[in-house]
Amino acid sequence: MELTVNGHAVFAHTGGRPFDPARPAVVLIHGAGMDHTVWSLQSRFLAHHGRSVLAVDLPGHGRSGGGPLASVAELADWVPALLDAAGLPRAALVGHSMGALVALDTAARHPDRVESLALLGVAERMPVHPDLLAAAAAGEPSAVELVVGWGHGPRGHTGGNPTPGLALIPGSRRLMRGVAPGVLGVDLAACNAYVQGAASAEAVVCPALLLLGALDRMTPAKAGRSLAARIKSSQVVTLPATGHMVMTEAPDATIDALTPFLGLRRG
Repeated sequence: MELTVNGHAVFAHTGGRPFDPARPAVVLIHGAGMDHTVWSLQSRFLAHHGRSVLAVDLPGHGRSGGGPLASVAELADWVPALLDAAGLPRAALVGHSMGALVALDTAARHPDRVESLALLGVAERMPVHPDLLAAAAAGEPSAVELVVGWGHGPRGHTGGNPTPGLALIPGSRRLMRGVAPGVLGVDLAACNAYVQGAASAEAVVCPALLLLGALDRMTPAKAGRSLAARIKSSQVVTLPATGHMVMTEAPDATIDALTPFLGLRRG
């Protein structure tokens, strides 16, 4: 599905079903240097179990036009414009990593537009090592290797994938190598600069689910639990043997957690 948001074409995958703005909607927001394909299994499940789905490519990512937005706050203000373009007064937001910060900040800045909030691989602060920032800004291949290697738990490094025909590390590497030059650097800089996590969490008024990987080295589960404690109405699910790439490393467990939180049934 293609929308026009702030004058630029934006692509959103609808999970294999026509988008209907009259149904309860969920927006899936990917992380740094990625696109909507990281939500392949979740978007399809949600679309076939009662939700209208927008698994969006953020500006400058995937099949969306324009350039990447330089800050989490800009992206958070972009989300309501996306909802307007889709004819949605409000939606549930599900975000991963940078996308989780965007979802969190959107809920704090635009509470009337957010029904509920699910945050995967998240922490109050997401500092990025200066060497990685520099490598990403310069477009060096090592930046992708660092993110992909550090971002996956043991399951990703030992082969196999819950999705038939795919492998976690090669799949992520291919995805991130395909982004436009400079995009990963902009995204990582936005994560590094975001310092409003605590204040945003305390401003959230909708229900929140934090879905954390027990072996996440980028946003450790302990940091996720600390963030959850700042949200008025939150619940935490910690997935064993899972790293930062929660929705691809543990896709079924991710669906199992999202299903009751979003008021859906597995059957």
